[in-house]
Amino acid sequence: LAADKEFLKELKTSCKTKTAEWEERKKTRAEELVALADTIKVLNDDDALDLFKKTLPSASASLVQVSVSASAMRSRALGALQGAQRAALSQDRASLRLLMLTLAGKKAVSQGGFDKVIKMVDEMVELLKKEQLD
Repeated sequence: LAADKEFLKELKTSCKTKTAEWEERKKTRAEELVALADTIKVLNDDDALDLFKKTLPSASASLVQVSVSASAMRSRALGALQGAQRAALSQDRASLRLLMLTLAGKKAVSQGGFDKVIKMVDEMVELLKKEQLD
């Protein structure tokens, strides 16, 4: 019985603390909502619109996105790989050369020439997993 009374006392104290914390949270949230409403009001004002128009560049000064062809991207990647190959360690150069050959072969890349190889590797991995379980 004494333990129950002690638990009840602690529970009441905890509830009072939680209630006070909740009231503080509600007050803070209300203040934040008022501040957001004031901010929206200021941003929707005509003076803010005029300021934005002065600050932001006009449509004639905007940036234009330039499309890049697949061959241009391939040649950029090839150049980056060549630079990496010069700086790479000798054991890494073979894999970089393989990547460069892959990028240089337009027909193989554009027509999915490695699909068979990838499928065969996936099948081999599945087979090895089955053998490992046995």
